[in-house]
Amino acid sequence: MSQKTRPYRSVLYIPASKTRALEKAKGLAVDAIIFDLEDAVAPAEKQNARGVLAAALAEGGYGARMRIVRINALSTEWGPADAAAVAEMPADAVLLPKVESAADLDALAAITGDLPIWAMMETPRGMLNAAEIAAHPKLEGFVMGTNDLAKELQTRFRPDRLPLQTGLGLCLLAAKAEGVVIVDGVYNAFKDEDGLRTECDQGRDMGMDGKTLIHPAQIEIANTAFAPSEAEIDLARRQIEAFDEVEKQGGGVAVVDGKIVENLHVVTAREILAKADAILELSQ
Repeated sequence: MSQKTRPYRSVLYIPASKTRALEKAKGLAVDAIIFDLEDAVAPAEKQNARGVLAAALAEGGYGARMRIVRINALSTEWGPADAAAVAEMPADAVLLPKVESAADLDALAAITGDLPIWAMMETPRGMLNAAEIAAHPKLEGFVMGTNDLAKELQTRFRPDRLPLQTGLGLCLLAAKAEGVVIVDGVYNAFKDEDGLRTECDQGRDMGMDGKTLIHPAQIEIANTAFAPSEAEIDLARRQIEAFDEVEKQGGGVAVVDGKIVENLHVVTAREILAKADAILELSQ
């Protein structure tokens, strides 16, 4: 499964210090897990959490789920040791908080070596430097830290997230320009299904690859929102068929449902079908 087609519909935070949560995650229908050594772990538990997580990952059982470990910032007393520990774990990527420049990633890569890096994008400076961060050779994904960004911007909460749109847009542009994954920030009211659905739909419409989640109850809504719908799959197949038929006749433009279909639409259609296939593969 390629990085481009691998699903990231649901990306669930799991406290790295909680053995029961680490075990339960093995049975959840998530595409990726962020094993959190940062915000979800109390200072007194930071050192112990590394060992707990290392043992859980070594035991395995997470299947095809992407295993991402969020460490503490390198500027903290725990960050460098976290990074060194993760470099020895069977993880798929390391996630660095509050990334503000490519130099931050250089510092992490000096410790973690060839391990792919993901970046928490959650500060104004990070937004302004999104392009250089996305272009880093070790960078494979952005995780939007919308709670921290809202705090830094001193915004009020709005369901349409208008105050955050500039930052989200800058990161989206950078991620798409460099072909890296970008997943949206968390929705805090985990019992508010309608609110979550609305925010997931907004993120999907913007071009986000998925949603970070704080509770298993949010998984199904995110998986549905960021997966191609049956209607989209059906349209994609018909667009490809119609375009292929026109090409055989020497043409370059087809018409489906009263709308033109050019090569760029076919590229998108093939990506939709590839993602649907990848989701099916992941669920088996």
